[in-house]
Amino acid sequence: MWSVLSERWRARREAAALERRAVPDALWRRTLKRFPFLPQGEAEGEPELRRLTSLFLDAKEFTGAHGLVVSDDMAVAIAAQACLPVLAMGLAPYDGFVGIVVHPGQARVRRSVSDDIGVVHEYDDILSGEAVQGGPVMLSWRDVRSAGPKAALGYNVVIHEFAHVLDMADGVPDGIPTLPRGIDRGTWIETFGSEYAAFCERVDADQHTTLDPYGAEGVDEFFAVASEAFFVSPPALATEHPAVYDLLRRYYRQDPATRLAGRGPE
Repeated sequence: MWSVLSERWRARREAAALERRAVPDALWRRTLKRFPFLPQGEAEGEPELRRLTSLFLDAKEFTGAHGLVVSDDMAVAIAAQACLPVLAMGLAPYDGFVGIVVHPGQARVRRSVSDDIGVVHEYDDILSGEAVQGGPVMLSWRDVRSAGPKAALGYNVVIHEFAHVLDMADGVPDGIPTLPRGIDRGTWIETFGSEYAAFCERVDADQHTTLDPYGAEGVDEFFAVASEAFFVSPPALATEHPAVYDLLRRYYRQDPATRLAGRGPE
């Protein structure tokens, strides 16, 4: 009896959230046009993405930095891209944070690091986005809005940072998100470890890579840049890193290469 009542309560709460943060048809159509890698049509999962987008908007708090006013267009653009990785999972993996801070452009962050003899060095880090344990998630609007044209490059700052959120769900940013049944942890570590090592060798040799060379900074960054390419430039990732593509396909429970190929010519 209690489970039935609890389920009814959740359903009513969700219905209220969907009504509060319903995305107008015209705005939703603009969003899909600007970011064509998003699911289009019922067969691709567009209705579920739209539902999750409204729930995301209702649950998260958007703040503009340096006087930036976060419009509905901006919030929906961010929310729809953030919900793409969890299209088949639901929003529970994002429960650990609330705030999203949007900067007009890249943000300058002061860092400090101690060297081997204890001397502290300070420097400025220029960021397009950042996700930290427990939030908030920081994003450059300039990079967010250019995600459509940059999809061919495998670049997407929103997906990158929310891949980090998924990675940190177990408290450790190590390129190993909470894996579902059916994916062996040892297989994941071995596959990503060998692919990452080979990728770093290519980056060190100044060879062209499909993935952003920033992925060589660590296996956590490799997971994030691979996730970007998986969703926005899937054929390129599947060609250059087929084993990584297959694991991400099983983890995200989506197949973007098939999804985009099924649309045929524009």
